[in-house]
Amino acid sequence: MRLHHTALSDMPAIEHGFFTRNGGQSAGSTYHSLNCGYGSDDDRENVTKNRANVATTMGVKASHLLTAYQVHSPDALIVSAPFEGEERPKVDALVTNVPGIAVAVLTADCGPLLFADPKAGVVAAAHAGWKGAFGGVIEASLAKMEELGAERKNITAILGPTISRPNYEVDDGFKDTFLKTDPTFERFFSDGKREGHAQFDLPAFILARLESQNIGAAYNLGRCTYGEDDMFFSYRRSTHRKEPDYGRQISAIAIKP
Repeated sequence: MRLHHTALSDMPAIEHGFFTRNGGQSAGSTYHSLNCGYGSDDDRENVTKNRANVATTMGVKASHLLTAYQVHSPDALIVSAPFEGEERPKVDALVTNVPGIAVAVLTADCGPLLFADPKAGVVAAAHAGWKGAFGGVIEASLAKMEELGAERKNITAILGPTISRPNYEVDDGFKDTFLKTDPTFERFFSDGKREGHAQFDLPAFILARLESQNIGAAYNLGRCTYGEDDMFFSYRRSTHRKEPDYGRQISAIAIKP
């Protein structure tokens, strides 16, 4: 099952999807059922089948559904062909202008961002956890898109399912890191449920970073990974439940062949 945003669906040359945890091959409550993360302890064959299903839905070859080895970095990479061998680049955003290649990210609470400039024929997918969003993965993604001819005024960005403020508790040290950089970041925090803690609004922070870059449009799908157990995997929810592992959902975008 995948979710769409009309801002991208209305672009005839662009295919996209924020895929949920449903509609795949993986078994058991931990991975049920569309787990697309090779980094999990799920059966690798199941993950491969799940990713092939996603590729088919996206209208690309299984080998052309590309994800990076995500490391919560601010780094973005332009890609024009499938990766060779098993090794994947350690970056957190992929950008392409090649039809038939789907760039994608894996998430389980962090923010999946899909970008498109339909006029230039350039798309990107970025993994924006707090470290990446704070460190500059959004800015790096846009810069790489511009290298391929995209213009910011023509770029639309959509934030997919992300952990929401009510479910994202952080300690005061985390909050201080943000406020030391910019005191106005106070607006992304509210009182925590425990002393010495606060609730952090990651989606609002990501949207603010997008809007500061003067792109054409930025939207939030408005879905919470933690709160919608039947729809999404969540690292934090699995941790709170003391589960041994967690699945990853995939978000992808492509220029139609």
